[in-house]
Amino acid sequence: MPRAREPRAGDLRLLARLRSPADIQRLLDATPYSTDPIYRAPQRVLRDRRAHCVDGALLAALALRRLGHPPLVVDLRAERDDDHVIAVYRVRRHWGAVAKSNVVALRYREPVYRSLRELVMSYFDWYFNTDGERALRSYSVPLDLARFDALDWPRQDAAADPIIAALDRARHYSLLTPAMLKALGPVDERTYRAGLLGADPAGLYAADRLKIELG
Repeated sequence: MPRAREPRAGDLRLLARLRSPADIQRLLDATPYSTDPIYRAPQRVLRDRRAHCVDGALLAALALRRLGHPPLVVDLRAERDDDHVIAVYRVRRHWGAVAKSNVVALRYREPVYRSLRELVMSYFDWYFNTDGERALRSYSVPLDLARFDALDWPRQDAAADPIIAALDRARHYSLLTPAMLKALGPVDERTYRAGLLGADPAGLYAADRLKIELG
């Protein structure tokens, strides 16, 4: 009897090995961060072993779908910093997230948050720019990637453009009042260093304004 063919790099069947959201996150953590100015569909991420936050969110959403979750992504909008895209899921009505990020604390969240806003706020203190300013300002309603199945988004890089356009158009909810914004203080040095641990400077917004040396 012939042996089953082992899935190759770039084969979406590799995702069948992932049994939990934590497994998906481990795959993303083991995938080097991409500073390339392109989008990679999940299949190409598995082939190239590179991903930025959008690439990682699409891969995570696909893997979560294979675990029985709808393929949902959320846009986190920032000021004087890059936006961030995360894949979200629910377990017993509680929200969790899987994400790829160039910074250490904007990745995985256990499904313990009672609302999407509560989940998003768990990123707030760690979402700061190279000037040490907390940058997170709003979040979108979840976008169901099933809407884009006809574009074959798991395999086609070009499908990322309409997905990002839909995220940009999606309703966003503000997190802070004007008074809160005015009262925000700078990030302390120890948090700044910890948050940027292992970051690739080439993938940071305004890397020329870094207050520490990375490497």
